[in-house]
Amino acid sequence: MTPSIEYSRLAPMLIVLAVAVAGVLVEAFAPARARYRIQVVLAYGGLAAALVAVGALWGVRQVVAVGSVAIDGPTLFLQATILLVSILSVALFADRGLDRVDTGTGTVPVDAFAARASTVPGGVAEKETTKAGVTQTEVYPLALFAVGGMLLFPAANDLLTMFVALEVLSLPLYLLCGLARRRRLLSQEAALKYFLLGAFSSAFFLFGIAMLYGYAGTVSIPGIGDAIDDGTGEILLAQLGLALLSVGLLFKIGAMPFHSWIPDVYQGAPTPITAFMASATKIAAFGAALRIFAVAVPGLHTDWRPMLWAVAILTMVLASVLAITQSDVKRMLAYSSVAHVGFILTGLIAGTDAGVAATLFYLLAYGISSVGAFAVLGLVRDADGTEVGDLDRWAGLGRTSPFVATVFGLLLLSFAGIPLTSGFVGKFAVFQAAASGGAVPLVIVGVIASAIAAIFYIRVIVLMFFDAPPATAPVVVTSAPTVTVVGVSAVVTVALGIAPQPVLDLAERAADFLR
Repeated sequence: MTPSIEYSRLAPMLIVLAVAVAGVLVEAFAPARARYRIQVVLAYGGLAAALVAVGALWGVRQVVAVGSVAIDGPTLFLQATILLVSILSVALFADRGLDRVDTGTGTVPVDAFAARASTVPGGVAEKETTKAGVTQTEVYPLALFAVGGMLLFPAANDLLTMFVALEVLSLPLYLLCGLARRRRLLSQEAALKYFLLGAFSSAFFLFGIAMLYGYAGTVSIPGIGDAIDDGTGEILLAQLGLALLSVGLLFKIGAMPFHSWIPDVYQGAPTPITAFMASATKIAAFGAALRIFAVAVPGLHTDWRPMLWAVAILTMVLASVLAITQSDVKRMLAYSSVAHVGFILTGLIAGTDAGVAATLFYLLAYGISSVGAFAVLGLVRDADGTEVGDLDRWAGLGRTSPFVATVFGLLLLSFAGIPLTSGFVGKFAVFQAAASGGAVPLVIVGVIASAIAAIFYIRVIVLMFFDAPPATAPVVVTSAPTVTVVGVSAVVTVALGIAPQPVLDLAERAADFLR
């Protein structure tokens, strides 16, 4: 029988993937000088059209594509969130006002990506392509393919579709992490580490799928849930399958002890890619985890809840402590992102619709704030254009550039969970949901971890506003795209902190999975 595919219900994903394919054709056939403008227009047009398509589907609850994709509240909310942070991230990709290279006849503006990825770092070919003003625009179709995978990942209604989505979103990211224009060896090292560890985690994920299929006789996520509820089959097979599947998900989320790639990859990747990964990838991975634990294995909650308790406590406490020891701003934010994984897991552990709603809100709030924080890093540079990562050199930034320091301080206060910011509302929501779900001890640990985390956030704020600038103070470079992203992130962070109720209500209405 010919399968019935409901293309209108798949419109957000199909639009993004179609635009990505169009971007590949642009790389093949468009004149080199025109590619940049065409790719930027395609990327923005595709993401905006996909966001409109998500809005048009709001309220739909339907299983489509022969049962492999579920269109429901969590799917649409997460897809909209992914598209919003992707639009902000593309602005960072496209910014050519922060760095310049000398071509021999003058300086030309360039983006954050290597002139040509295939050249040896520091070699003659790299110098020649840089001087020739060569630019690499395939980052846009690669990013759009990743976004397409991210849109499918939380929507997958069977494990094979979920695995395909995982690979579609991961493979472009492995490439993008190695494309930094400056410090290329560090960037390529980050890409290699991410690829190797990602391959191992995908293998665990695939073994988990095999075992769950052996238990339930189906890869359908609701079908696995029904088989567990019926109690037929060898339950040990389901438990092992869930454990292996969880390894793959926790790796992509960045929870301890599967976090080791995050500091190195976030530090080595081009900063726009770091911002993209820290927000969009985390949102998609948590969406998939929510569907697995809420739809496929709620009947095994006595097995997975203790495991997630241990992972959440380990992640919150250790990541907060390790962040204090960092002397590089990018690595500090990397460990901060790991700590936030632990906080978000408390909402997932609640196992209720309130926990799902709180998790959805937290992902939106953190995703936008995270893009803004990494965007600020791109503004602070040495005289030669290299980004300044050394924390000590950020001293006195509040005197030399009050706007940048103030916005960065605001975003750090949001990460710390200070009232009147989106971070406070997000933490309060997930802690309240966890407490209502019987996880009061976990909430107490979360509050203590938040207090520990506040130490390094406030330390940076004190450094920027109360310490004297170093002898070689960094230069703050301003460019409209990045400054716009920083401004939008700050405004949304404050707005969600002062008036969060409309978005909380939206998340609450979207929190019911289609089972």
